[in-house]
Parts: sequence; structure tokens; C-alpha cells
Amino acid sequence: MSMSQSPANLHRGRVADQIVEDLRRQIVSGELSDGARLPSERDLAAHYDVSAPTIREAIRVLTAIGLLSTRNGSRTTVTARSDTLLAMSIASVVQFEKMTAAEVLGVLGALFAYAVEQAVERASDQDIATLEEAARRSGEFTDAESGSAALLHFFVTLSAISHNPLLAALCRFISQVQIGIAVELSKGSSREWGRVPRSLSQARMDIVDAIARRDAPVAVELIRDYHRKAIERLQSSPRAKKLQATDPGLATVLSSWLGSNIGFGGGSSR
Repeated sequence: MSMSQSPANLHRGRVADQIVEDLRRQIVSGELSDGARLPSERDLAAHYDVSAPTIREAIRVLTAIGLLSTRNGSRTTVTARSDTLLAMSIASVVQFEKMTAAEVLGVLGALFAYAVEQAVERASDQDIATLEEAARRSGEFTDAESGSAALLHFFVTLSAISHNPLLAALCRFISQVQIGIAVELSKGSSREWGRVPRSLSQARMDIVDAIARRDAPVAVELIRDYHRKAIERLQSSPRAKKLQATDPGLATVLSSWLGSNIGFGGGSSR
């Protein structure tokens, strides 16, 4: 991996912060690509004309925000994955603001309302056929693990056929959160976890049908209704009711899930 040919023009102020910004710029621009190995601390120190501790400080910051990954015994590598960066940013806001599960999942309904509008306009017939197959498979599962994977695949496919990368990334992550919380609340019980997705199986097929008919108003109404029912049924599960006695908005459950599944030192732990 090669660095920019000329070192950054470091000026007065915190030198480590300037190195962080210069490396961040190179990573985001693609000069330092995902998976590339960063030069050694010695080489970086020579490049920027600073001490090794200053370089280590900059690397710690970039690792904490998910742009670098450092493992014992190996060179630091670039981890420039947009989904990881987005997930960490959203998780930070949710945890800092102590948002409730309903607040976060309510956003998903609005996002998917826009996604189906875009899908009606942009999706090809093949896109819709793929979505229909994903919807069918999402209603056929034998356990919570395979069922959650199939359900996530349906929503990932639905967001993808909007052909809007940012919208798709937002939908992917918050769908993962919603399904992850549902699995957490079910405590691995296939019967309890399947209660909500099975009850909404036909609703998913109806959404696909509306998109196939290019009927945006109906598709939007159906997806909003779907997410409203999903949130209501999630909150009415036996364990959710029990937890709400001390955690009314399930904010603690949400924060705990994010802390366990989103790594703040190298990206998603899933």
C-alpha cells in the first residue's frame, strides 16, 4: 500500500488530530482502499515527521471509529466499509440519546415507505421476482436462526431494489436491529420468535404484489401498516411486557443489543 507521495502539511495545533484527518481523507477517497495494510508506525512517523507515540494515538482514534483494524501480531489494515461506519454512527446516536426501541423502529417504517415508492418506480421485473421469492422464503422456517436470516434477506432485498444506496444501507441496519431485538426477546424460542413474522407472512406477499402492480400508494400504506403491527406485536411479547416494568421503552434492551453486536473498535461483531 502506498501513501500520498508528499506528506501532509501539518500546522500548529494537535498534530495527531491532523494525521487522523489526513488518513481519514485518504481512506474515504479510496487512496487507502478497504483491506489495504497501513505502513508501519516507523514509516508513518517518518512520513509525517512526528514521533511513534503520535502515530499510535492517531491509529487508536481511527480504529475506534472503525476505519482501521489492529490485531496483535499483524499490521494495521483499512476497514472502509460503508455499512460498518453507518451502523456505528447510528448506534452511537441511539445510545447517547437513550432512544427507545419504538423510536428507532418507527424510523424504519418511514424509510421503507420511501423504499417501496422508489422500488415501484425503479425495480425491474427481475428485481420484483427476486423479492417475491424472498417473501415466500421468509414465511418458511424451522427455527429462529434460519427464520431471522430469511426475514432479514427479504427486507435487504426490498431496500436493494429501491436502487438508492444510502436508503438501502439505512434500511439494512435498522432491519437488523429490529430482527435482533425480536430474537433477543424470544430467548431463542422458535415458537415465540416466529409468532410475529408468521402472522405477517401474507402482509409481506401483499407488499410484493403492490410493487409488482406499480401501485405506490397501496405499497406505502401496506408497508407502514406492516411496521406498525410488527412493533406492536414485538412490544406485546411476554418477555417484552415483563421487561417494560423496569424498562418502559426497551431502551436498555436496545442499547445492550447494539453494544453486543456493533463493535466500536473494528466494526460489526456479527
